[in-house]
Amino acid sequence: MSFAPIKMNVFKALLPGACVTIASACSGAHPRTASAAVASSASSTAAVNVYAGTGANAFAPEAEKARPLVYVPNSRGASVTEIDPKTYQVVRTFPTGKIPQHVVPSYDLKTLWVANNSGNSLTPIDPRTGQEGAQIPVDDPYNLYFTPNGRYAMVIAERAKRIDFRDPHTMRLAHSLHVDCKGLDHVDFTVDGRYAVASCEFSGQLVKVDLANMSVVGYLSLLPDRRNVIRKVISRIFRGRHVMESPSMPQDVRSSPDGSIFYVADMKAGGVFLIDPIAFKRIGFIRTGKGTHGLYPSRDGRQLYVTNRGWDTIFGGRHGPGSISVLDFASRKIVATWPIPGGGSPDMGDVSADGSELWVSGRYDNEVYVFDTRSGALTHRIPVGREPHGLCVWPQPGRYSLGHTGNMR
Repeated sequence: MSFAPIKMNVFKALLPGACVTIASACSGAHPRTASAAVASSASSTAAVNVYAGTGANAFAPEAEKARPLVYVPNSRGASVTEIDPKTYQVVRTFPTGKIPQHVVPSYDLKTLWVANNSGNSLTPIDPRTGQEGAQIPVDDPYNLYFTPNGRYAMVIAERAKRIDFRDPHTMRLAHSLHVDCKGLDHVDFTVDGRYAVASCEFSGQLVKVDLANMSVVGYLSLLPDRRNVIRKVISRIFRGRHVMESPSMPQDVRSSPDGSIFYVADMKAGGVFLIDPIAFKRIGFIRTGKGTHGLYPSRDGRQLYVTNRGWDTIFGGRHGPGSISVLDFASRKIVATWPIPGGGSPDMGDVSADGSELWVSGRYDNEVYVFDTRSGALTHRIPVGREPHGLCVWPQPGRYSLGHTGNMR
């Protein structure tokens, strides 16, 4: 819907300086950039590297038992496609529940879980064989994480606006935590394991959760307050009509190696916000590309691969301007951009066990992309099912899994 009938002097009367704020939003400028000084209230984390256990081929004993496969959930196809990572050939495709969103390694690395969002179920996969088991009823599993101590599975119930803490093996419910934000999606954890920070896609917020008490600590809006006020004013003017989405759409969340900064991909902003997870405030922004979505650390922990889906809406078309941005953790600068010849829609994925490849689902092109991480070249495009989403490469290095497609530690 067009907002042309709304005269700018309405905003001038309501909110002085609003025009300047809107202009800043359109230009993509942010009040504090990535070069801004970081004043974290966290204790010194210079010696910490949360990715120290995830180096090339550093498999845990349980992961070594796994059959090497790439698992691709086809959200609109209600299925999972398995790919042999050595031959790049599809091995098979099997049915799941409705709208499978992500394939998630369990904390103990003994199970891969398919999160069937609209199917209200989880499908277990035995990683040693690649064979699926009987579905387990679980309400609204958009995504799945595990507390850093392994005590609970955290089912991200997006539609229900809840985080459901469950037994990580039986998935029996222990506690439900309601959140007052929309589109709960992705999570990462502070270096001390005390807190989780989750993105809320449809309200442009982050929510911080105290894991010991299973309670909400607070909320953070990613765009400047005046822009959020303008959004609320417009919403009131058109009360009851969905005329404007949030100007921010946070997606994946990943910690810096030392844990002092959380990077938050934002699909609408076209880049990553830098967040102090302890003070819980914005400290910078780095522009990457249109439709910024997934975040994947390199095996040496020096770089972050950022997928730019090419679309800044929840629906997209084929052959969009998708790309991969390579962010250097130390300098907080983009050091390379990998285009997709002919266009594409890179979404979610994983780095290969040896670090030489980045595997990513092509959400709106029904394919999987394989990039050479040394050259940035696209080496393979593999046709899969309809709307592939949370792709998982397995096995992966690491001692345990915190969830998602392989947030390993």
